[in-house]
Amino acid sequence: MSDSIHGHQVMELMLSLGRAVSKSELSELMHQAFGEQARYHTCSASEMDAQELIAFLEHKGKFTESAEGIATAADRICNH
Repeated sequence: MSDSIHGHQVMELMLSLGRAVSKSELSELMHQAFGEQARYHTCSASEMDAQELIAFLEHKGKFTESAEGIATAADRICNH
């Protein structure tokens, strides 16, 4: 496992669920999948914890919100 997990991997994890999740559930899923001490990065930011990455992705418009929680779509993952 890499020292830093790319935000795309978190978005792919969300896609694999096939449903919306709460932010707290996403954080727990990230801890289970990548470890509680994992650090995250994106194409433009680094050294984030799970909560910081969730806030960053939300700010970047990578999530859609509904009554069920947040979700992402494949077309929201950049291809670079």
